[in-house]
Amino acid sequence: MNSSLPLRTLFLQHVAQTSPFPPMLEVEKALGVFIFDTQGKRYIDFISGISVSNVGHCNPHVIKAIQKQAEQYMHVMVYGEFVQSPQVKLAQAIISVLPESLNSVYFVNSGSEATEGALKLAKRLTGRTELISFKNAYHGSSHGALSVMGSEVFKQAYRPLLPDVRILNYNDFDSLDLISSKTAAVIVEPIQGEAGAYVPDSAWLVALRNTCTEMGTILIFDEIQTGFGRTGAFFALEHSGVVPDIILMAKGMGGGLPIGAFVASKEHMLAFTNQPILGHITTFGGNAVCCAASSAVFEILSDLEFINQAASKEAIIRNRMVHPNIKAIHGKGLLLALNLGSNEIALPVMTRCMELGLITDWFLFADHCLRMAPPLTITEEEIHEACDIFLQAIRDICEG
Repeated sequence: MNSSLPLRTLFLQHVAQTSPFPPMLEVEKALGVFIFDTQGKRYIDFISGISVSNVGHCNPHVIKAIQKQAEQYMHVMVYGEFVQSPQVKLAQAIISVLPESLNSVYFVNSGSEATEGALKLAKRLTGRTELISFKNAYHGSSHGALSVMGSEVFKQAYRPLLPDVRILNYNDFDSLDLISSKTAAVIVEPIQGEAGAYVPDSAWLVALRNTCTEMGTILIFDEIQTGFGRTGAFFALEHSGVVPDIILMAKGMGGGLPIGAFVASKEHMLAFTNQPILGHITTFGGNAVCCAASSAVFEILSDLEFINQAASKEAIIRNRMVHPNIKAIHGKGLLLALNLGSNEIALPVMTRCMELGLITDWFLFADHCLRMAPPLTITEEEIHEACDIFLQAIRDICEG
């Protein structure tokens, strides 16, 4: 490798890209809500690395926990075999903010892995094969997770995928009639992320819960993006009061390190211990350093200051973001979608925001919307600065 070449050239040559137009922001450092490039330019990260940096970049409390644990031990044994205090401490913290029935935590490395483990557990518990998800759902990109994605555009190049998958309409009461005694699991986002922060009726989630209970079907809540305070509650299930059989989490829980989990009852999780033994295994799931980082995130959020502020910060954004080309703002808390009506407007606005020092992004299934999901630690002053840039970008594209 010719290391004398510019870093951007080496990036394009040797690091896999997944789009023909990467933004090519060359990162030097990140702190709080800001990312700095190698030229010293400052950007407001208004998407938190896609809902990951909930407590901001390089949060000092998280960094301290990482350093302390790294000096003790990192990887010692695959998850579930050795007793490791970072895992136990984090599991206790997680179940302390969940309904009583969700009391057994299986740590993994990502949201996709959490989905995979939950789907396996549901099939093991029920002995059934049918899986149900919803249009415009996103649960990850591995084969099982891709199978329950609610968009054929992203699936068609990779078939055959899992059989017996049925895609229903989200927030549609009539669709619930298709859940039957053949259905192993229904997997659902309590707020659909990649559909453009689509918030369903709480009554629909209650009806979904009741139908799954009636049919003996496992209900899986995908809180990979909504968890750890993003919507103004520790988990979005609190908004509806619906208790799933399994809950998934990842993204915002690690302070920037890779970690995820799925949580079920101890009784259900014991199914992985027999017929066969080692029914689900992972080498790096529950990594001690990642768990220590996540515990630090939990400690930051546990006094609820930042979580409780999400609603007032949402209100600032909604009140500030007024322009004829803004059709609506969807979402809850600090998981918001700015609806600009078409991608012909949204994508140039996104590019202009980057030029002006603000990072935003479009949604997989709503490219007419731009993501507004800053770290929960963002200040009101920083929100106003971000809104100023957003509005300037809209004016530049729509009026210039």
